[in-house]
Amino acid sequence: EGGVSVAIIEPPGALSRPYSPSAESEAMETMERQEAYALLQLDAAAKLIDVRTNAERDWVGRVDIADTQHGAVQWATYPGGVPNPDFLAQLAAQAGKDEVLLFLCRSGVRSRHAAKLATEHGYVNCYDILEGFEGDKDADGHRKQIGGWCKAGLPWLGA
Repeated sequence: EGGVSVAIIEPPGALSRPYSPSAESEAMETMERQEAYALLQLDAAAKLIDVRTNAERDWVGRVDIADTQHGAVQWATYPGGVPNPDFLAQLAAQAGKDEVLLFLCRSGVRSRHAAKLATEHGYVNCYDILEGFEGDKDADGHRKQIGGWCKAGLPWLGA
């Protein structure tokens, strides 16, 4: 009851726990970037929601996955970083409340807020991808060096 539980045999670092979407989920969860990629390969209906700005996706790059699995809803607008007042409406236009949604941003802060808000508004299978697309800055102020989707060697398209 409450979903399908799938045992997955993948390379080390893929899914470290059974994948079991549940209509009874009450809280957003987190997921490591390798787990997220493995899940996207396993479940063609799972969708990654990139909450970075359009400028970030255009100038920095984006995850290289099937277009049917890639959604984009800005958490904040560019320029100015003003919260997107239409976030929930734009999310609803791209995803159903029962779909598995994996939220991604630059370093894991905006995606956490987005996944939490979506969960609070009835989306039942929300996951925040830890470390984001680029990860945190290194000692020299550069990203993509100490964490994130790119550093993990997962597929992405550069700008």
